[in-house]
Amino acid sequence: MPAIDLSASSVDLTRTICDIPSVSGEETPLAEAIFAAVADLTHLEVYRDGDTIVARTDLGRAQRVVIAGHIDTVPINANVPTRDVEIDGEAFLWGRGTVDMKAGVAVQLKLAAELTAPRVDLTWMWYDHEEVDADLNGLTRLARTRPDLFAGDFAILGEPSNGTVEGGCNGNLRAIVRTSGVRAHSARAWVGVNAIHAAAPALARLAEYRPRDVSVDGLVYREGLNAVRIHGGIAGNVIPDACEIEVNYRFAPSRSGEEAERHVRDVFAGFDVEVVDLAEGARPGLDAPLAQEFVDAVGGEPRPKYGWTDVARFSALGVPAVNYGPGDPHLAHHDAERVPIAQIEDVERGLRAWLAD
Repeated sequence: MPAIDLSASSVDLTRTICDIPSVSGEETPLAEAIFAAVADLTHLEVYRDGDTIVARTDLGRAQRVVIAGHIDTVPINANVPTRDVEIDGEAFLWGRGTVDMKAGVAVQLKLAAELTAPRVDLTWMWYDHEEVDADLNGLTRLARTRPDLFAGDFAILGEPSNGTVEGGCNGNLRAIVRTSGVRAHSARAWVGVNAIHAAAPALARLAEYRPRDVSVDGLVYREGLNAVRIHGGIAGNVIPDACEIEVNYRFAPSRSGEEAERHVRDVFAGFDVEVVDLAEGARPGLDAPLAQEFVDAVGGEPRPKYGWTDVARFSALGVPAVNYGPGDPHLAHHDAERVPIAQIEDVERGLRAWLAD
């Protein structure tokens, strides 16, 4: 396993950590490499919980900023190792994790090593299992074992945001909509009841559904309600007696998790609905003084974050949080995932200038 050289550029660090595969559940090699790289930095107190690593300054500053990034990725699909590509004259680093979100993690590692006397105290968090169910998330575990590590006046998640500030995030709900029937031989279908056919009205409701655009504290969040998976049937000559539609609901942070669940149950009234995963969203958090300072420092017009991120976790703890990292969110999880090299360097400059000022 290659060592992580924190004296390298943030671009080269991105290459290194992207080439250490860390699909959710398989983060240990990368976590060990990160821990080995930061453990000997004398200006940081380093703590490890499983595959989550926390490094903190303790300079007695009046304020503390938490900066976090997840180290896991979605599955690799012939897009590792990384490679350099040029598109329309712009240089990119191509490969799994370059966008979501190892370029952001690389910037954080670089700054954690070099900012020995920042203007605020800093807590750096690199954590596992973000791309899977919320109860597996490394921060969920850390909140149980060391809730004190989350203390801060402001938090930044290095999620891809095209190098601009994205406030808050949508909530995320997954539900299973079930229909039932009676098995029979397909040659005598009239003897049974087809559960897949019974799911047609639920699919029709989804096809007719019109999601909302919701303004929250000046940012407009787009909602979405979609079928993402369907399963039914046991054999090619058997009428199916069960069908399941997995539904994903992305809801604006003006709605609570309870309200989101009620909405989904209303949409599928008359069906058997089980909510299997629920993560609340987060309001933009841009009214906090440190957030305003940060936006002024890095520039650009803040935007909403449509996907769920762990800003919601910090928001729930009363810590205002934003997303700020290199990479186009539209290319997250894409097989052609790639990040502009200039964006990695710009985000490093923006964070460094604000934290070192």
